[in-house]
Amino acid sequence: MKIVSAREALSYIQSRQHIFIHTAAAAPQQLIKALTERHTELRKVQIFHLHTEGEAPYTKPEYKESFSTHVFFAAQNVRSAIKKGQADYIPVFLSEVPHLFNRGIVNLNVAMIQVSPPDKHGFCSLGISVDATRAAILNADTVIAQINPNMPRTHGDGLIHLSEIDYGVEVTDPIPEHHPADLSDVELKIGRHCAGLIENGATLQMGIGNIPDAVLSSLSDHKNLGIHSEMFSDGLIPLIDSGVVNNSKKQIHPGKVVGSFAMGTRKLYDYMDDNPLIQMLDCTYVNDTSVIKRNPKVTAINSAIEIDLTGQVCADSIGTYQYSGVGGQMDFIRGASLSEGGKPIITLKSTTGKGESKIVPFLKQGAGVVTTRAHVHYIVTEYGVANLYGQSMRRRAQSLIEIAHPDHREELEKAARERFNEM
Repeated sequence: MKIVSAREALSYIQSRQHIFIHTAAAAPQQLIKALTERHTELRKVQIFHLHTEGEAPYTKPEYKESFSTHVFFAAQNVRSAIKKGQADYIPVFLSEVPHLFNRGIVNLNVAMIQVSPPDKHGFCSLGISVDATRAAILNADTVIAQINPNMPRTHGDGLIHLSEIDYGVEVTDPIPEHHPADLSDVELKIGRHCAGLIENGATLQMGIGNIPDAVLSSLSDHKNLGIHSEMFSDGLIPLIDSGVVNNSKKQIHPGKVVGSFAMGTRKLYDYMDDNPLIQMLDCTYVNDTSVIKRNPKVTAINSAIEIDLTGQVCADSIGTYQYSGVGGQMDFIRGASLSEGGKPIITLKSTTGKGESKIVPFLKQGAGVVTTRAHVHYIVTEYGVANLYGQSMRRRAQSLIEIAHPDHREELEKAARERFNEM
């Protein structure tokens, strides 16, 4: 590995190359800045990534001749560019993103990553974000690494030897943090409803955000819980420290917390640093349905933007507006369904911030179906739990109306009568 400046490292990138950028809070901001500064010299460089934190300056309209961006998950920093046609979204399950690289469907010339400093054996760590990044490294012609002592060193698939890195750029940047927000009464109610579905000895998957945090805050009386999740955040720490999460009932990686990436505060990153309890693994494995289902009572808790009266779940768009991505929702919804005693759960508040119902007669025009009505099981709002699995279309509609906001139930009942002739 050659240690160089960010400017020199990015000088090796050429027009028309394909570049992968490390995921979430691991996105290497100094490398991104140096790449963007070369916009006058570069043309038709294609950039690929999942969710990234921080700025995405390469999506600015003034750089459209230099860079085109393709995302497997739309975060806040690229939504506007997608809407304006300056970036594009690739629908794909998180479990299959590495396949795009491994099978040559997306050819990569360069992987831009961020790692911990090397240990005495010459191994760096991908730290808080292994996900599809390991596959990108294995398939890219050139690897450029931002080497940062603030990146925790984690156990699992994220170890990368110096010999696999072509150019290293030393930095001391802070890792972006996600601080938990105060939980609302509605979120706490949803959290308690979900906690009521979680059995002792269950293996949990949940993402980041207020509702997952509300669920975790409601689990203090549970026992012998395990974690096998594509991601996790700070809410997990007190459950481990109290012994609620001990991973003792898991069949796959018993005694270990399994994840693929993490996003939280510095407290979480320090907790993960050189912690053998935590295994950060490739998302092809973590999100593999055949792996997920082998754990007992897998309880997968995911969110939705809206759901129609038949149980179709939209979780990635607001009409045609691309808000997020397919991600790992279906990987875990299916894996939980096949797990012995498993429970796939979709959560959503009953209304939007504008007071509109999130349980709707029909999804908005252009909305994407992430979880099909054949896959859906439990739906949870602040008004209760509806189990749609094995239920007829009419019965589904009635169950969903019962957990809709009271202000919208009459309208939904009318729509159901019109659709199904009678209820």
